[in-house]
Amino acid sequence: MSQFQEEVEQGHRKRRNLMVQKVSGWGHERYPRASRWFGKTIRFIQGPESPINYPAPTGLLDRTWNFRGRSFDIYWEKYVLHFTHFLKKPWIFWPLAAAYIVALAFFARANYFFTPTESFIDCNAAYWKSLDGCGLDGLDCLPFGFDDATFNFRCPAGCMDAYLRNIRTVGDQEVIYVPLVVGGGDANQTYRGDSFLCAAGIHAGLISESRGGCAKVLLIGTFTDFISSSAHGITATPFPSVFPLSLRLTPSDTLNHCTDLRREALAFDILVTVLIFLVLRPKAIILFWSLVCIGYWHVNLFSDPAVPPDLATAFQTLLPSLFICYAFWRSGFRHVLPEFSNLPIERMIWYLPAFWAGVLFNVVVAGIPIDRLVGSDIADRPGALTALIICCLVASVLVFNQLRVIRKTGWLPFYLKWYALGGLALLVLGLLPGLDFRLHHYFAAMLVIPLTAFPTRLSAIYQAFCLGMFLNGAAKFGLDSILQTPEELRRDAPLGSELPNFLTNSTNWNSSAPITDQILRWQDLPSGLDWDGFSLLVDDVERYVGTATNFSLSGLNATIPHFFRLAFQSQGTSGDFTKAAVWKPSGNWTDPEPGPS
Repeated sequence: MSQFQEEVEQGHRKRRNLMVQKVSGWGHERYPRASRWFGKTIRFIQGPESPINYPAPTGLLDRTWNFRGRSFDIYWEKYVLHFTHFLKKPWIFWPLAAAYIVALAFFARANYFFTPTESFIDCNAAYWKSLDGCGLDGLDCLPFGFDDATFNFRCPAGCMDAYLRNIRTVGDQEVIYVPLVVGGGDANQTYRGDSFLCAAGIHAGLISESRGGCAKVLLIGTFTDFISSSAHGITATPFPSVFPLSLRLTPSDTLNHCTDLRREALAFDILVTVLIFLVLRPKAIILFWSLVCIGYWHVNLFSDPAVPPDLATAFQTLLPSLFICYAFWRSGFRHVLPEFSNLPIERMIWYLPAFWAGVLFNVVVAGIPIDRLVGSDIADRPGALTALIICCLVASVLVFNQLRVIRKTGWLPFYLKWYALGGLALLVLGLLPGLDFRLHHYFAAMLVIPLTAFPTRLSAIYQAFCLGMFLNGAAKFGLDSILQTPEELRRDAPLGSELPNFLTNSTNWNSSAPITDQILRWQDLPSGLDWDGFSLLVDDVERYVGTATNFSLSGLNATIPHFFRLAFQSQGTSGDFTKAAVWKPSGNWTDPEPGPS
């Protein structure tokens, strides 16, 4: 050890001892036991007296292998360095980078720009809106159907993952955590108008879950008795009553180039990153920015894009994302990535699988029953709490192991100070009235990456995964606020408003009289509240809006069941609807269950 290093360590020990004496001496006379315990805790946090400076990792692949008494010297890393050294030239890298950009543009063109923009739909697209979204008698969702009411459309891949996050009521059934597909079990495969078109296309066998596809929709107007069936991984919901808008799907007769090329794009981008890591091997900072740009545009253009890609929004988010990634380089990557420069194979192994797992974060975690880290979501979804506990335990083990590494270097007090200040700031922000804290996955990556500034193999894996996860969140959702209002978090869940009561019930219903001769009645408007009217859904269609407290059932078909839901209104805006009251052709009336629908 040099004299300079000895002087540095002596200074470190001196500062360490002075700090421990100062902190533990505050209450030593009055609380000696607590003071000694506190002093030991401080010493532990400060780490060993001689902090470890982690050296560059030594190769695991360059070694001597023994087989049947013979020794073989195999130096994989040195072979790669030797045979690719002449390609490690800027004048080779930059023309190839330009060629990659051109190839990516052609890839995106082939994937999207041979299809008319108006033909693209997203996975949740439907003709009919939920509850009273289509207005009285559904007039806001016209046309219901006529001879030439057709539309050729194209769906992206992965639409089975576009499922209902909140309960959607179909008749008296509550549907959640599946794509909304109603009907399709009859001979002509007729679907109700609020079915997700892409999911219905998958159910009908016209669209591929993994490759997307095109189809043509024909609106056929009123239809009765939507039959359930299971096909291609989707079980449709039945609806035994009448609905004014229904549709059927057939193969598209005008659209070509309908295959989603995200698989080919993924293979192409992975191959490019492998070539950069193994063959071209630019400087570490160029390698880092190559990962950032390739990952960001892969999400925007292929793995989870808007359809077609919204390039204006992508460029809007790009600049702040680059600033954050520069902070990643300064706080984490510049301490680790260059240390693997002489180990190109290992660097590829530790970085690329984790990086692409992060970029495809939505695909990797698709099977975990957690949509958002929001208390209401976790409480309502089966299995979410268990999955969250398991994820937290795994994350805790990984974080504590990384803290163990940091402690050995003597940097733990520095990190604890800044993370404590950051945690205090987040606590204050989370207590602001009218706002809820939401931990986006891009923000979780920002919290973790500074902890990876130590040249170990696990640090390389952590920071690669977190970089990919950040790019996935930033590219797909934008840098969404970590503080959101309850209304923003609610989506289409119930508002929590007051619910009206039906006066017609199973006790006073005359089951011997025809339904066409009966009148549905409900309570008067409550006094002292802002409600000024009612909205009545009959068979999931708004059939009455006003202040009256009764509705004639004379226009209903007596051979099929009917479903009734009621809500208060204020200035034309409905509150929560009740669950469905049900009349059956047998004459029986079933009262609605308590709670909103």
